[in-house]
Parts: sequence; C-alpha cells; structure tokens
Amino acid sequence: MNTEDQILEALKQSEKPMNAGQLVEKTGLDRKDVDKAMTKLKKEEKIVSPVRCFWTSK
Repeated sequence: MNTEDQILEALKQSEKPMNAGQLVEKTGLDRKDVDKAMTKLKKEEKIVSPVRCFWTSK
C-alpha cells in the first residue's frame, strides 16, 4: 500500500477530520511523506478540508 492509500484509509476509518500530525501518528509515516502525499491528494481532489487544517476523504 502506498503512502496516498494509507492516508486515504486512515481518513476513511476516522469518525472526524484529521490534521497532518494525527495522520503521522495513526499511519507511522514520516511527516515529509505525509505532507507530499496530502498535497497530491488535494490536487486530485480525493481529500477535502471541512475545517481549516483538518482533512477528510471525499
């Protein structure tokens, strides 16, 4: 499973939106990798931000 898939899965399993720090804790991935993957997912419109700095899957 690649980084983007891990982030999407973590967001889908969460009951509420998560920030990057929470995703790092939940997935065990490096912060830089999470930030890069989130940037890609935002551009692909696979994640949305219902509240500033918090994200959820579409």
